[in-house]
This record gives sequence, C-alpha cells and structure tokens, in this order.
Amino acid sequence: MAGKTPLKDIRNIGIIAHIDAGKTTTTERILFYTGVIHKMGTVDQGNATMDWMEQEQERGITITSANTTTYWKGKKINIIDTPGHVDFTVEVERSLKVLDGAVVVLCATGGVQSQTETVWRQADRYKVPRIFFINKIDRLGADYFRVINEIHERLGCNAAAVHLPDGNEDNFKGLVDLIAMKYYTWSDDEGMNMEVNDIPDHLKDRAKQLRHDMIERLAEADDAIMEKFLEETEISSDEIKQAIRKGVIENTFLPVLVGTALRNRGVQLVLDAVTEYLPSPLDVPAVEGVKPGSQDKLTRMADPNAPFSGLVFKIASDPYVGKLFYTRIYSGKLLSGSTVLNSTRDKRERISKIVVMHANKQTIVEQVEAGEIVALVGLKETKSGDTVCDEKEAIILEQMNVPEPVVSMSLEPKSKADQDKLGIIIRKFLDEDPSLNCKYDEETGQTIISGMGELHLEIIIDRMKREHGLECNIGRPQVAYREAITKKVTNIEGKFISQTGGRGQYGHCVIDMEPNSSEDKGKGIIFVNKIKGGNIPREYIAPIEKGIRNAALNGILAGYPVTDFTVTLIDGSYHEVDSSEMAFQFAGRIAFQEGMKKGGPVFLEPIMDLEVTVPEEFMGAVIGDLNTRRAKIVEMGTRGKLKNARVEVPLSEMFNYANALRSLTQGRASFSMEPAFYAEVPHHIGEQIKGARQQTARRQ
Repeated sequence: MAGKTPLKDIRNIGIIAHIDAGKTTTTERILFYTGVIHKMGTVDQGNATMDWMEQEQERGITITSANTTTYWKGKKINIIDTPGHVDFTVEVERSLKVLDGAVVVLCATGGVQSQTETVWRQADRYKVPRIFFINKIDRLGADYFRVINEIHERLGCNAAAVHLPDGNEDNFKGLVDLIAMKYYTWSDDEGMNMEVNDIPDHLKDRAKQLRHDMIERLAEADDAIMEKFLEETEISSDEIKQAIRKGVIENTFLPVLVGTALRNRGVQLVLDAVTEYLPSPLDVPAVEGVKPGSQDKLTRMADPNAPFSGLVFKIASDPYVGKLFYTRIYSGKLLSGSTVLNSTRDKRERISKIVVMHANKQTIVEQVEAGEIVALVGLKETKSGDTVCDEKEAIILEQMNVPEPVVSMSLEPKSKADQDKLGIIIRKFLDEDPSLNCKYDEETGQTIISGMGELHLEIIIDRMKREHGLECNIGRPQVAYREAITKKVTNIEGKFISQTGGRGQYGHCVIDMEPNSSEDKGKGIIFVNKIKGGNIPREYIAPIEKGIRNAALNGILAGYPVTDFTVTLIDGSYHEVDSSEMAFQFAGRIAFQEGMKKGGPVFLEPIMDLEVTVPEEFMGAVIGDLNTRRAKIVEMGTRGKLKNARVEVPLSEMFNYANALRSLTQGRASFSMEPAFYAEVPHHIGEQIKGARQQTARRQ
C-alpha cells in the first residue's frame, strides 16, 4: 500500500529525452523486468503500456506524461515517462518540477540532439540529478564514444562511461561493468537471463583504460577519491558507487550506461543504477515556498510528521472517475475524505479519493505520505500548478515555468448548439494544459486557440472530435505574432474627461515608453511608477497600469499583443470629485495608444531553432530550400554518414515542412524544431500580415 515504503527507499524518477530516443520502450522494459506487466508491448505495434491514448498509439509518439509505480530490489520507483516532442514541452516541464531524479535516454546514433539540450536545460532549472542511458547500441551508425564526447561538448557536464559495450550495430554481444569489472551477456531473447562472467581478453586493456578515465573524472567531484587516485591506492567498487551517488545527487558527476531497450539488453542495469545512484526524497533539498499573502520564505522537509503540502502538477480527465489531479506529496500525510486548503486560490477542497496510477489504470488507497506521487479525485477549484496544503500551516510552493504559445488556429463550430459545447470543452482542455491559450476574436467572430506547435493543436482538435463528438471548421495555422515599439517616446499624455449629466469622469496621466533593454528582453511589460508629491493619488496608480496592460493585448498595427516595453508613469492630475478608477484606466489606455503610434511600432515573429539531419547527397537541396525560407545557418557538422545543420528560421515559413523535407530527401531526413526567440519582421512581410488581417476582418 502507498505510504508504507520508508522514504529512503523511494525513487521518483522521470525518463526524459529527445523524440524517438526510446523512452517509452525503456519504460516498457522496466515494467516487464519489475513484474508489473507480463508481456512487453512496443511503440511500433501501438501496444506500449505508457502510450495509452489512441492518438499516441496511432502516431507512435508520447503526447502525455504517463505515471506508474513499480518495485526493484526493495526500492519503490515512481516513474513518469515524458514526451520528447517539443510541442508537448510543458509535459516535461511539469514532470521535472516534481521529480527527484531522471534517466536521460540518448540514441547511440542520433546522440545529443536539439531537444536533448532543451530537456537538459529544463532539468538544470529544477536542479534534477540525472544519469545517462545510451540506447539503441544495436542500431546502424551507433557510436557510443562519439555520443559521450557530445555529452561533454554540447551539455558541458562531467560524465564518464561506467559501461563498455562489446561491439555495436549488429555485432553488439554484451557489456563490461567498469565498476565491478565483470562482463554481462544475455542468453535469451527477453533478456531475463543475465549472465555474469570474467572480462574477455580482447576487452581487458580497453576496460582498464576506461575505468582509469572514469575514476579520474570522479576524482574531480570527490575529494576522497581524488586522494586515493593521486596516491595510486586501489579503490573498491563500493567506494566508487558511494562517490558516484554523491556526485549524481550534487550534479557534479553523471554515469553513462549503455544497452538496447528494444532488444532487451541492459535495462536491469539501468534499474540498478536508479536505485543505487538517484536520490530518495530525503537526499534532495527541502521544498521551498512562501507564506500566503506575504513573501516570507518557508520550507517543508520530506517528513510524514510535518504539516501536509503537495503540488498539483497535472490534470487529466478520466471517463469513469472524472478529473484526476496528479499531485506530488512533499510533506505530511493525506487521508482520503479529508479537507485541504488550495493556498494558491485560497479555497477549501475535499479529497474524495486517492489513487495510485499505472498509466491509465488506478488503484485506490486510503492514505499517502511525503515522497509519493498520486492522483487525487474530487477537487473542484484547483488548476495545474496549484498548491494544496494543511489549512493551519499554509504554504504556496513555487509555480512552474510555462512557455509562450507560438501557433494559433481559428475554430468555428458547425452549429449554434455546438457553440456552447465548444466553450465547455475548451475550458476543460485549458484546465489540463497550461501551454494552451484561447481567446475570442471580436473582429472575426472566431474562437482562436494557441499552442506550442501544429501537432499540439492537431491533437487538441482530434481529441475534441473523438472524446466529445464536436466537429469544427478549422482555420489554417497562424503564427502568434507580437507587436513592439522600436524607439523611446516621452511625455505622452492620456486624458479622459467625460461630462454626461450627473457626476463626470476625469483621469489624466503622463508616461514615457521605451523598448526593454537587452537584459530585460522577454520580460514582457515593465511598469515603473515615478509619481512624486501626490499628483495622482496612490489608489489610481494600479488602474493606470491595468489600463495599459489591457490595451497592450491588442496592438495598433493588426491587433496582436504588444510586448517587451517599459512604461514609466511620470506625471498626471486628478479631480477631487470626478476622478475614478475607471477614468484612470481609460487614461492609461489612451496614453498607451498614443505612445504606440509615436514609438515606431513593428511586428515581431517567433524564430525557431531547427536541427536537420540529412544523408550527405541531399544536403545541398535541403540547404537551398531552407534559404528560400529566410533561414540563417548557425552550425553545420557530420554525424557518421549523416550531415546535420542547425538553423534559425521564422516559424511562418515552416508550416508543412515535414512533407517538404520528405519529398526532398526520399523520406531519409529527420528534423526537430523548437521556439528560440522573437525577432523583428522584415517590412514587406509586415505589410502582408497587415493586409491578411484586414482581409479576414472584411470577410466577416
């Protein structure tokens, strides 16, 4: 039963990687070897346990992070299998927020790819301890040592091999454990019978050299090992394991393991590494938060006797149970049927049921304790990222980082009855997915949904149709443009005076507006109050800011949101009787619109970081095509027999790129793409955007 395993024996881990590195297959094998499932599925056949959504099985990709619990050598392991596709990056973000450790899966052929770097940065942000598993060592073009070099160069971390593969591609026979100096082979197809032998003669010298390299790198992270290394004293396996565990937990050393999950080789050793090296909830720092209504810092230790606190990191809908609120319990105990406080929204919530998840199946439990990851049922007001805690000892835990959406689509229900239904369904998706946005466009009368990419929105629309029977007319994908000013403007006046019988309205403010400095790029709107001497009473400052922020939702060029500017409130005046909050909101709005007109407004567009891997003979054609898409080449390199290029390219030029690349390369190239930054749109394209926007409005 949940909550009965000692804290030191719990591991909360995630499987994270670039798309198609083999995360789901690795998780499937872990479940098989730990006895949770008795038959292994595969992603290709569409029967992998963790890819349970229809859309995942059809496309062969992971869309939603799935949660499961298993046991290995007396340790309880809560596993989250995360998506690799950048459109679902928020799934990785929220999983890493609540995990204590992660297994980073790399493909022995693909190596460190652009999305590996993305998940690496996300893991760095939350200081998650990691170990590496280089998968697919049996694949054509596999090169273990090239991948380790890429780990050093591209991720900049202190990593070393703890395994030496015996052969690669079709010649992969077994592997050497460089800590115990033993040779592992598997005698059956399912990989259940692992045989341990002495190292064959042809590998002895190489193994000794690599063990020396591993200890040298480990010495950089551990003083005791450094001392013995310099004195050339023999270092035991147990001492090495203790030093690796310490290095992993402190993020100063990362062990690199190898195998092939699809051919069932090496996964048990990954499980051993998870239990031996990755931290328990006791090994990671106490979770931090603030006291509601103040900025006083609080911490919660991973202790069942501390006040209860937990973070709701994901919401999913279940056709039988209703909403499932995936929650990491950081401290204290939680009983089924108890009442807790949602401190983020200051609402009381009742927990009707607690369930332990296995992909999309559940086991009901009566009580959970610190260190567990479970799903709660029965909450009404809670959203993803909220804190639930003890009513008497309230705390708000740190929120997640949610990326900005970059692609929009318009939706029009096919009938009036469906219009109301659309609102309810979209609200459900917004609750589940913080990276999804929705707004109603007054000009065109359309509902606009915005997300992380074409695939993200396609899946949402597909789920609307399958799960709710709602069909919509879909507008083609649109880029989420922004507007910005290019120069500083000063002494901009906003004055709102209205006299329509009875009490009048009076609001007056003077502002300066300028583009954000380079260090404030990406921070959105910065409001600075420099009013001195009470020209505007304090209670009217916030309404001015609110008026400016509301006005910035619709720019003056084509109605796109305005971002990355600083407003300084420098002067104004008020009327003893006629001034009101509403009047100052209007004054702020008027001042903003005046400032925009004079500030040299331009469009900004999302620029994507694109990585293409192509057979050499097609490289010229692919680069030629990218040049027509306004791409800027950042880096080019070689990976075995393949060429790869990293480029920065506007998102607006990349719709349907998958089909274009397929036809240019006979289907032999692959690419990955993620948002990088916003940049100014060339003038002629800015005119086209304006024209297209006006045309859409006219058609309505």
